[in-house]
Formats: sequence, C-alpha cells, structure tokens
Amino acid sequence: MTLRSLLFVPGDRPDRFAKAAASGADALILDLEDAVAAANKDVARAAVADWLREPAAVPRFVRINPVGGPLAIGDLDALAGTRPDGIMVPKAEGAATIGRIDALLAERGLGHIRLLPIATETPSAIFQIGSYATVANRLVGLTWGAEDLPASIGAASSREADGGYTAPYELARSLTLFGAHAAGVAAIDTVYPAIRDEAGLAAYAARAARDGFTAMMAIHPAQVAAINAAFTPTAEAVARAQAIIDAFAAQPDAGALQVDGRMVDAPHLKQARRVLGLG
Repeated sequence: MTLRSLLFVPGDRPDRFAKAAASGADALILDLEDAVAAANKDVARAAVADWLREPAAVPRFVRINPVGGPLAIGDLDALAGTRPDGIMVPKAEGAATIGRIDALLAERGLGHIRLLPIATETPSAIFQIGSYATVANRLVGLTWGAEDLPASIGAASSREADGGYTAPYELARSLTLFGAHAAGVAAIDTVYPAIRDEAGLAAYAARAARDGFTAMMAIHPAQVAAINAAFTPTAEAVARAQAIIDAFAAQPDAGALQVDGRMVDAPHLKQARRVLGLG
C-alpha cells in the first residue's frame, strides 16, 4: 500500500465520503473519535460500517476510540463483518496496546487488519515508541499528534508564536520518525491545522519529506494535492537517483565514486534506491 496522503473524514458525515474518496488522497481515515460528538457515535458507526460494505477505489482506515475506554468496544463491534483496510489506534502506548487490540479484533473476525498507531498522545506513550518494532508485522505505519499530549500535561501550547513546535513536541515528532523507520513501516507526519495557509502547508510537507517522513495526514481535501506533491520525487531527484544507481552498477566494487562532480557512497546509494522505490 503506497501512502503519501491520508485524509480525515468525520464518520457522522457520510455525505462527505464520496467527495473525500475523489480528493486524490492515497487513503481515507473515517473518524469515530475526536471528530464525532458523543451523541453521534452510533450514527457514525452505522454510516462507516455501511460504507465499508461497499467497494471503494481508495483504501479506508477507521480511527476508533481509545482501546480500554468505554467506546472502543462499540466501534469494533460495528466493524465486525466489514472490510476496512486498516484501523487507526489513538492514544496507543506501544506494543502492549497492539496486543490488547489484536485480541479484540480476533474475537470479531478482524484479526488480519493492519494497524496505524498514534504514538505520542500520552506521556507514557513517549517511552514506548521503540517497542513498535516488536509488532511491526501488525503495522501499516506510525504517526503522531501535537494536540493530545500537551493537553494531557497541562502545557499551554505545542507551538511557538511562528507556528513551529516547541522543543518537547519536536522531540515527540522525531521519536515517531525514528520509531517508524526502526520498525520498517511508513513514517506519517501529523496534520497541518491551518487549512487556508497554502504556503505554510507546502513548506511543512516539504520539510516532512526532507526529514524522512514518507507521508502526512490531511484534514481537508484542499490539502491533498500539496501533500502528494511533497512526497512525490521530482524529475530531477529521480534522474539523480538513477545516475547514482547506474554509476554503482558500472563499478560494483567501488566504495565511493563521483556522480556529477559530487562524492557519493553507500548511504547515497541507499537513498537513491529509496527514491526509485527499490528499497
């Protein structure tokens, strides 16, 4: 499953499902958690389950409510007999949470469905990010969020005045990035909340791709194109990657060599292969 963009859709807004599917997003996240008021949970569950029984051209994930809370069981019961492409797990706290949800999924015939944990929403979660490597076979990726964690510790904000993250939340972002790569799964950056700030979104997405994230979440269809562009290699990047691969193919015993006047070695070859989707 190739992922660059994952678009959130409120589960109680089935009128938006088709529009979201046509947005160009690589996957949708049908939200049963934060985007749905308590009074609408049952309506959202029914709408999501009904749509999941129909075929769709885009992969569909479902964000359930936190495992261990009173709402998650109702969410999973509603998904029994459907075929979501994945389940987003909020407030996950490492491999132990994956074990708990796996047991619940198996009871409902959903044990094959892969999981996308949100890895940074509680203080305890931060210390468990490395454990996801032990359950990597169950994961489609790893992502993080910048809202629940500051709320859980009484922080005034996760952001500086210029919109950048403060040091604690830069740390959370970085740990998620490295945790995902340690597990060998997609590293998915969090949402950019300013829907109308096109330049800011483009810069944020470009930074995410530069830093090693492989995808990003979106909260509005208008954000999808910029995110897809950021995580799609440019023609120049593809050409340079191919030149590096060709150079090493011509000199397979070389430890380092020059390409276009620049010295390249094994890490550059690894990155070139990644750009071309070869590993």
